Amino acid sequence: MTDPRPSVLDRASRVLEALIALCLAVMVVMVFGNVVLRYVFNSGIAASEEVSRWLFVWLTFLGAIVALKEHGHLGTDMLVSRLPRAGKVACLLASQVLMLGVTALLFQGSLAQVRINLDVEAPVTGAPMAVVYAAGLAFAVPAALLLLAQMWRTLNGDLRDEDLVMVQESEDLAHRDDSRSGEARP
Repeated sequence: MTDPRPSVLDRASRVLEALIALCLAVMVVMVFGNVVLRYVFNSGIAASEEVSRWLFVWLTFLGAIVALKEHGHLGTDMLVSRLPRAGKVACLLASQVLMLGVTALLFQGSLAQVRINLDVEAPVTGAPMAVVYAAGLAFAVPAALLLLAQMWRTLNGDLRDEDLVMVQESEDLAHRDDSRSGEARP
């Protein structure tokens, strides 16, 4: 019998989704508010554009964590889906090792940029520009942990055959959505 309570990973994912929604809401309010202020009152909030840009960067990196957890990134499985189980496992491990390597490079580069930009002030808000580059760090650490956990499951053989192909093509997603609603795709 499975535990009906959400796992720590699921709860963390929900927190990230809430932060993403909050970033999006603040962006919309700031940009829309600034447009209204400019056209109606001939004024505006100077920091609106800068803060909205920063929130978009953070929103993107936080969304990438959620997508990595849910295997939501698009890809192509034309070759991998036709391989035997051992080939699928080898390809999955190779992709996980490559993603972990890229994540390590992103962490290293983001850390360097955070250090460089600690004393650099943003033109409008005066906040340290390191805040922008910290989004890379906020992505790299949980992404590396997720990838390591996924690699552990792959090496232990805990994955079913259908779990070995971790990408789905956009047509597969559209077909699955149509089949849920009872519509047939042409």
